[in-house]
Amino acid sequence: MRWTVVDAPLDSSGTGRGEQRAPEALRRAGLVAALDADDGGAVDARVEDAARDPTSGLIGAEAVRRASAAIAARVAELLAAGQRPLVVGGDCAILPGVCRALPAGSDLWFVDAHPDFYDGATSETGEGADMDLSVVTGHGPAVAAGVEGALVDPNRVHLLGHRPAVEEAGRVEAARIDPRIRQVPAAELRRDPGLVGAALAEEGSAPAWLHLDLDALDPVDLPAVTYPEPDGLRRPELVALVAPLTRADRLLGMSVTDLNVDRDLDGRHARRVVELLVELLRP
Repeated sequence: MRWTVVDAPLDSSGTGRGEQRAPEALRRAGLVAALDADDGGAVDARVEDAARDPTSGLIGAEAVRRASAAIAARVAELLAAGQRPLVVGGDCAILPGVCRALPAGSDLWFVDAHPDFYDGATSETGEGADMDLSVVTGHGPAVAAGVEGALVDPNRVHLLGHRPAVEEAGRVEAARIDPRIRQVPAAELRRDPGLVGAALAEEGSAPAWLHLDLDALDPVDLPAVTYPEPDGLRRPELVALVAPLTRADRLLGMSVTDLNVDRDLDGRHARRVVELLVELLRP
């Protein structure tokens, strides 16, 4: 099945940070042509309000809600037409919008350096990208999704590639993670990432969505992210994990986030991301 590339330029800091320009940078680097993909255009997902909502604790709460609705509508439209979306962020705050469009009972394969399990009270930043997995499993501010309740059953979520918390805020976040979520941190994944990926791809028949935050990569391979974490997956390890997932017949689509072009002034990292996605997504 051909991929359909959709831009979702959401920067949940509300400051126009480099993630907002990532979809444009990846297009300039040749993403659509390199994947031989269909062009699904862009959704209106910009957040230009940096104020933190006193009720939800979320920056630009109304703008994030609007962006989630727009993303959900586009993804639902493509899925209904039998297409496979590649939603290009932006940051991880695009995930609630994606998950609004998924069929009930879908699996979520969540590859990220961070659990993204804060809520409006525990997040130090107030960014939606701090709490997207929390939101979609019903533990974060519902305004970020625009609907109440869990969008994905926590029993069907696989949190992959995160690093252990070293500071107090991270320990608070880790303690919030729903125990029903299956966790395979980076250190464990490295033992045999291909085996983990193949097992997940073959586990059951439910439809699945793959979310890849590029900071799952070690900064040695990709420093151009907003919150780099050491001891991440090296590129061959990430490919070994993710390639079986992208080739699974039950995969509905994929979101990719967190290229920060403020840290990629000559575009070399955008080109490397395109090369990575071609390796992952081309047959």
